[in-house]
Amino acid sequence: MNSNQIFEMSLGLEQPWYVSKIEMIKPLEGLQGQIDIYLDFEKGFKFPGGKTHDSVERTWQHLNFFQHKCFLHARVPRVQTSEGKTETVKVPWARPGSGFTLLFEAFSMLLIESEMPVAKAADIMDVYPQRLWNMFSYWVEKAHQADDQSEVTVFGIDETSSKKGHSYVTVAVDMEQRRVVYAVPGKGADTIDAIATHLEGKGCEKNQIKQTCIDMSPAFISGILHNFRDASITFDKFHVVKLINEAMDKVRKLERKEFEMLKGYKYTFLKNNKNLSEQAKEDKYHILELLPSIANAYRLKELFTEFWSFKTKDEAGAYLSYWCDLVEESKIFPFMQAAKTLKAHWFGEVSYSETNLNNGILEGINSKIQLAKKRARGYRNIQNFINMIYFIVGKLKFDYPRYSI
Repeated sequence: MNSNQIFEMSLGLEQPWYVSKIEMIKPLEGLQGQIDIYLDFEKGFKFPGGKTHDSVERTWQHLNFFQHKCFLHARVPRVQTSEGKTETVKVPWARPGSGFTLLFEAFSMLLIESEMPVAKAADIMDVYPQRLWNMFSYWVEKAHQADDQSEVTVFGIDETSSKKGHSYVTVAVDMEQRRVVYAVPGKGADTIDAIATHLEGKGCEKNQIKQTCIDMSPAFISGILHNFRDASITFDKFHVVKLINEAMDKVRKLERKEFEMLKGYKYTFLKNNKNLSEQAKEDKYHILELLPSIANAYRLKELFTEFWSFKTKDEAGAYLSYWCDLVEESKIFPFMQAAKTLKAHWFGEVSYSETNLNNGILEGINSKIQLAKKRARGYRNIQNFINMIYFIVGKLKFDYPRYSI
């Protein structure tokens, strides 16, 4: 068995393809060597699709052969179809339009699957990062286009940034399957329009959406009311709790101007008792006994936690009304501001009693997105960021070849 036959077996070549020539550029000091494998097809072979018209020269980067870079070269036949068109024959070792072999792409995708940043994977594969991004985007966009999203009935909306403080992306999450179905640049009402258009294109009609979970963004509210009129809105629990906690901390900050002892106790009044040390609990009770204003604010904060226990809108609404009355009687300004905000978003808050939708799923997905962003040190290209979101939290079905190690 000669070297040509060994490479034919290694590449999995079948009739009519064969290795016609192998050349090696020996490595110079400090430089990498290179192996060039030339492929050809048997003369007179009839390819499917029509009569062979001519051929074109093509080159693909292959996996390294030991420490040497490796390239495949072939003259690829073009056939003339019965309609008079000229088409290039598809070769079995690479996809059309790619400058890489399928094995090269499979190993590259394996590195990315292993949570390696694309820039680092490109460095290992010895190619420009943008070339690897182009390859990565091809497989992700192909899988996303083929993804079945026709059964979506409940979705949540969240926003994230591609890098610190810049370039926001809004994601639509299928709350039942716990995955991102669509991501769009921006965070305004037009992002909801884009999500609605996308879902309709996937066979999911607007009236099919029955429930949504969002934060209190006026843009999101407007977008949902305009596009999904049959869907209920639930404001996620995290943002409502955050509103109450912010009111509590504002009271602490106001009191701290007069009582220095409150310095450093921010989380003492925000955390649940079970998450506090015994010393922190003692400190908290001591402060509550000494400072009535802090005690009254803390009482309102704790009373609000009962709101999440109700199972009907009527019960939840009655309790929320009762709590808002207590706030008005207290005259504690930060809580009065919070109550005003809650009243303005009443319908989405009492909906929680029946839908039980919360942003736990959204936060879990967002934490994975943020981890990927941190590993990559941010994304300058917004479409690359969106494709990475689909890749890690889209639960897509990919058909690229798998590389086993």
